[in-house]
Amino acid sequence: MCLCCTVEVKVELSLLEKEKEVDGLSPNGKASPFADCRPNGALGHGSDDDSTPLPPYHKPRDYVEASVCHVKDLENGQMREVDLGSGRALLIKEHGEFSAMGHKCPHYGAPLVKGVLSKGHVRCPWHGACFNIATGDIEDFPGLDSLPTFQVRVEKDKVIIRANKQALQSQKRSKPMARCSAVINSSTGFSHVLIIGSGPAGLVCAETLRQEGFTDRIVMCTMDRHPPYDRPKLSKVWQFFYTFYSEMMEYRKLFIATGSKPKPMNYKGKDVRNVFHLRTPEDANSIARLANNKNAVIVGTSFVGMEVAAALTDKAHSVSIIGIESVPFKKALGEKVGKAIMKSFVFPVTQLKEVVLKSGKVLRADVCVIGAGSVPATGFLKQSGLHMDSKGFITVNKMMQTNVDGVFAGGDVVMFPFPPRNNKKVNIPHWQMAHVHGRVAALSMMGRATEIKTVPYFWSAMFGKTIRYAGYGDGFDDVIIQGDLDELRFVAFYTRSEEVVAVASMNYDPIVSRVAEVLGSGKTIKKRDVE
Repeated sequence: MCLCCTVEVKVELSLLEKEKEVDGLSPNGKASPFADCRPNGALGHGSDDDSTPLPPYHKPRDYVEASVCHVKDLENGQMREVDLGSGRALLIKEHGEFSAMGHKCPHYGAPLVKGVLSKGHVRCPWHGACFNIATGDIEDFPGLDSLPTFQVRVEKDKVIIRANKQALQSQKRSKPMARCSAVINSSTGFSHVLIIGSGPAGLVCAETLRQEGFTDRIVMCTMDRHPPYDRPKLSKVWQFFYTFYSEMMEYRKLFIATGSKPKPMNYKGKDVRNVFHLRTPEDANSIARLANNKNAVIVGTSFVGMEVAAALTDKAHSVSIIGIESVPFKKALGEKVGKAIMKSFVFPVTQLKEVVLKSGKVLRADVCVIGAGSVPATGFLKQSGLHMDSKGFITVNKMMQTNVDGVFAGGDVVMFPFPPRNNKKVNIPHWQMAHVHGRVAALSMMGRATEIKTVPYFWSAMFGKTIRYAGYGDGFDDVIIQGDLDELRFVAFYTRSEEVVAVASMNYDPIVSRVAEVLGSGKTIKKRDVE
């Protein structure tokens, strides 16, 4: 199968000629795609063990060692943030064994000591990322980096940690990645793996392939003018070609992760310069500049629209919100939670002729931001032979495979089988879920079929407060609320047929991560358990 596409940025993951290595060449002189793989298919990780000879840059003075507590100071299942002098670490005790690793989530810096410890991993209290306590590897998203781990030993009932000073300072670690050994030939459009889209799904797909030892050519095509915003540590294996071209590209495996695009709206003035859909850094900068001490109108009460409105509150002269629903987030969070959040949005509305509503009401608008929903960016695939539903979503199986051999898809563009709903095909346009799709697709391409095992998790920040949400609450029939809605300190349990299917909270950490941990283990939370 071939694909003809017009793109603005082509990102090719391959080494410069002088950086190529010949170690991975097979007897016939051709590079093996899996030359850097270990027997179990995974790349090795560096060891901090004293018995391993230290590399030249790992000298004894690069390490710090400190007694951090007494053995009896921690019970099983407890965590403690400890100071080693040159930095802090997270000390963990589970099943009578001690372990230590970085104390901050590498995603947004959340204190992991406030997270949830369960079955050999720690779940971040803010956004649900999971890290293995033995290896520090990230096991569930969001985020791209793993955590450093440190040696722990017990001497005379004292717990002693030995750690690399640089690792203590960075609090993050990138997994080793295979190098591309394919011959670069810019005159050919052939790639072993072609990725369309540079969002989280495409990015994680590329990273996973390299982390799992794939050494052949990977090409990423995107309409974005920027490299992926959560940039991986691929400085040694990226080449950037900023071009505009239309050509036929051949591939062995294809991953489609083009994401969504703003829902089309028919109105006068949509092409003027001060009307925006928030899609790029340039959009964000322009909105902030034009709204400064001016009048802003937000069309749509989606999470994006309401977040922009909240962000402009202390910048704009006035902020007006236009929406179909009388209560924001009603479908996702329920009417009670939506009304509680809406109390934070108290904006003056001006009566100058800029934005004209159907009712005849006019709003002055120096800048207008539209956040009225989105649709999958799959229009270019109409004649491709891929199965898509009536809304343009690509249907995939548990391994993110489409109906066309060798073609995979993930992220906002797919309908995929969701195990907690008896494999009903759903669309979950979350940043975290797109990461998962990218990893599952990459492993499937390499013949290591892996099904989706995660709990959907998203968050939204407004006025310095964050809503956290985990689960899949579509079709919920009741909401059980604990806490104080007026003070915006609450947890809401969404139930369906007497079973908790999702949870949301504000100022109630780490309850959402705790519920995500329970749901992720396959256990059921009954409505009676939270009433």
